[in-house]
Amino acid sequence: QVQFVESGGGLVQAGGSLRLSCKASGFTFSKSDMSWYRQSPGKERELVAGISADSYGRNYQDFAHGRFTISRVNDINTVYLQMDDLSPSDSATYFCNAGYYRPTMDNDWGRGTLVTVAS
Repeated sequence: QVQFVESGGGLVQAGGSLRLSCKASGFTFSKSDMSWYRQSPGKERELVAGISADSYGRNYQDFAHGRFTISRVNDINTVYLQMDDLSPSDSATYFCNAGYYRPTMDNDWGRGTLVTVAS
């Protein structure tokens, strides 16, 4: 059974930082590209960043470039998203899934972790 458990969200002031974690299970994590997504109320879920299985490849959406860093530790089936210089527009629920540019386990989303950035 595929599972994604996101954590690390919270309330932060503009300009602050958060580190999100996603613990995955039910598939061979070390062989799977992974990615982070976010969704705000009334908006579609959008890609934030992706990382290849071996960590050599990473991609970021324009809004994340230079502020967010995706990483992973295969030994503990966990992918991270370090978010710096946060702005109110980054407020959203953040999710992880397998895949590099798009989710490949689209039927198995976790509950996500809520990030709220106060101005």
